[in-house]
Amino acid sequence: MSKLFSSLALGQLNLQNRIIIAPMCQYSADNGKATDWHNIHLGNLALSGAGLLIIEATAVTPEGRISYGDLGLWDTETEEALGKALHAIRAHSPMPIGIQLAHAGRKASTAKPWDGGAALSPDDENGWQVVAPSAIPFIDGNPTPESLTVEGIEEIKQAFVDATHRAARLGLDVIELHGAHGYLVHQFLSPLSNQRDDQYGGSLENRMRFGLEIFEAVRDAFPSEKPVGFRISATDWVDGGWDLDQSLVFARELEKRGCDFIHVSSGGLHTEQKIPVGPNYQVPFADRIKAETSLPTIAVGLITEPEQAEAIIGTGQADAIALARGILYDPRWPWHAAAALGATIKAPSQYLRCQPRIYKELFE
Repeated sequence: MSKLFSSLALGQLNLQNRIIIAPMCQYSADNGKATDWHNIHLGNLALSGAGLLIIEATAVTPEGRISYGDLGLWDTETEEALGKALHAIRAHSPMPIGIQLAHAGRKASTAKPWDGGAALSPDDENGWQVVAPSAIPFIDGNPTPESLTVEGIEEIKQAFVDATHRAARLGLDVIELHGAHGYLVHQFLSPLSNQRDDQYGGSLENRMRFGLEIFEAVRDAFPSEKPVGFRISATDWVDGGWDLDQSLVFARELEKRGCDFIHVSSGGLHTEQKIPVGPNYQVPFADRIKAETSLPTIAVGLITEPEQAEAIIGTGQADAIALARGILYDPRWPWHAAAALGATIKAPSQYLRCQPRIYKELFE
């Protein structure tokens, strides 16, 4: 039996296999609203046979978007637009669907990647004033963020709650909170970006406060039978920054508060990061967090081959693996993995005739 294709419980949600489609920004929304691109993109991925699809980083306020093309869930219009996309997808796929709720903080207000991705000033037609824990720009020369007041922090926390209620009304199965890749929650966690001297800065306990309060508020607002998890960057890859030991403390605090899973990535906070990129380069972080907590743990990052994914699950380094760029390149990766590992997988009835002759029992 393939371990990769065994079931996995995230809280009370049972996944048919341990392949998760990670959130991937598409920069194709219309003022936060899902478009026809999302119908095509998410619909395609929902036919892949993966165990769970997580929708891209979705901003809880307009100012929380990475770019002006980012998806949002901050008002009735954004909720209704996403609802239309979900209705189309669910008509043809039973795959559980989650959403990653996010705020980009000082890394917000940028051009789209294919237009260079540069930071946009507040007076640019597609830009706005960014906020952060401290008035420290991500890159020298970028517009300086406004340091959030305590009142501003409370407003953002309420925006996460409001977006959670919208996600619940849309029937989404999972919420993942984005605390990775140098975005707002990560900015509060790291001493490199958080130089506050109030209850949200200084000590590790204080730097964790914002992320933990958001988790508690979202957990309270989402149906109790549905899982809420957290994505973290396990390290900044910069001396003096956020690191694995601090991540373990944070993970244990999430565990105490009823977190259902942790999705372990790294980096994204500082331009001086030195990342030794290679196959499985982030898996040791997931491995240690899994070993030292009871949290179901998702590993991600240059996991490209079925045998590689099988080994990660089979040796207990993680409970699931997540695919991002790899499944954009090969949207039928789960089919191909099942064929390689001798497993079976669900496919739409319309596609059953494409089962290769050499894999006579591939499709359930």
